[in-house]
Amino acid sequence: MTLIVGLGNPTDKYQKNRHNVGFMVIDKLLDDLSPQNITKATFKGALYKHRDLLLLKPLTYMNLSGESVLAVSRYYKTSRLIVIHDELDIELGRIKLKHGGSSGGHNGLKSIDALVGNDYDRIRIGISRPPKGKDVISHVLSDFRKEEWPCVEKVTEVAAKIALELAKSDIATLQNRYPAKKNYCTDG
Repeated sequence: MTLIVGLGNPTDKYQKNRHNVGFMVIDKLLDDLSPQNITKATFKGALYKHRDLLLLKPLTYMNLSGESVLAVSRYYKTSRLIVIHDELDIELGRIKLKHGGSSGGHNGLKSIDALVGNDYDRIRIGISRPPKGKDVISHVLSDFRKEEWPCVEKVTEVAAKIALELAKSDIATLQNRYPAKKNYCTDG
């Protein structure tokens, strides 16, 4: 069983934040797959099952995402973990795939790494660095601007497709199919 986790923060307040792009991808998958909802308080998240896939939105807030991931992966004895998250060091419109490595300061990844290790695949979605003079926390917790939404929708659609393919393939194959240099909003 493969566990696909989208990182974000719960409540409507954060719904359109840059930091919630992982949740946005899971929402796209939910729309496309119509999976079964699984309710269990100990999971600390919104969990859905579709065939051999589990889709998870941790509801612990970003800094404690690992608690939800650990609870679900232990209960289902998952064989594979894919985490979808925002990435400051990648421009909006780009997606990079990576296996393992450091959290790069991302608190959701730090939490997962501390509780389950870092041996998992990542779908890193660019949200760009903040403009000069704006701090990082304010930037990641800000909503995407109106003019960015067409790009956000395109990227979440591509990332959802990648997540489904990655669940059945290896990361090296998909890194070739979805090159990190491609900007899905400007490269056609």
